[in-house]
Amino acid sequence: MKQFILLVCTALMLAVAPSAKAQFVVTDPLNLASGIVNSANQIIQTSSTVSNVIKNFKEVEKVYKQGKEYYDKLQAVNNLVKDARKVQQTVLLVGDVSEMYVKNFGKMMNDPNFSPQELVAIANGYSALLNESTELLKELKQIINSSSLSLNDKDRMDVIDQVYKEVKAYHTLVRYYTNKNISVSFLRAKKQNNTKRVLELYGTSNQKYW
Repeated sequence: MKQFILLVCTALMLAVAPSAKAQFVVTDPLNLASGIVNSANQIIQTSSTVSNVIKNFKEVEKVYKQGKEYYDKLQAVNNLVKDARKVQQTVLLVGDVSEMYVKNFGKMMNDPNFSPQELVAIANGYSALLNESTELLKELKQIINSSSLSLNDKDRMDVIDQVYKEVKAYHTLVRYYTNKNISVSFLRAKKQNNTKRVLELYGTSNQKYW
């Protein structure tokens, strides 16, 4: 029972205790993830020019930056029991998916090897992957909710473990998707004998996600 209470507290609050200097506002990770997805969808629905893509992406960045402190503090939470740690890592994976999208798509918008239409298509792919990750986060929240009395502790832990594995798989997909898009830019730059600019923008394969 003690482990289960800690698990619920960790998943629903996931924040460090307030200090005398500053208090960290407890935020629902699902709201953060959903906000990024919604902002990403705006790019798909309303962007037709580079200026519109940039303008709408700034909203995505804004939501991400609002949640970054949350994820940073969550990363610093230690000494959790095994099951609570699995919940923590699942939420952090969703945060990392958002980070991969925000950081790399921000660079892609400054990449002349992508047209406005291609940027919208890339944003569409990211949005789909982000949405799936967020849906799994919703499922996780439902499972750990104290009102979910139909599951015993073992069943609950089994579902949490499965959600973690699925989120991790989407995390891998986002990394792969990012790599493939950057590779397209690199190949186009190679044909133009201008790979230096791409490497300066994204970094080498050892430095970045590809």
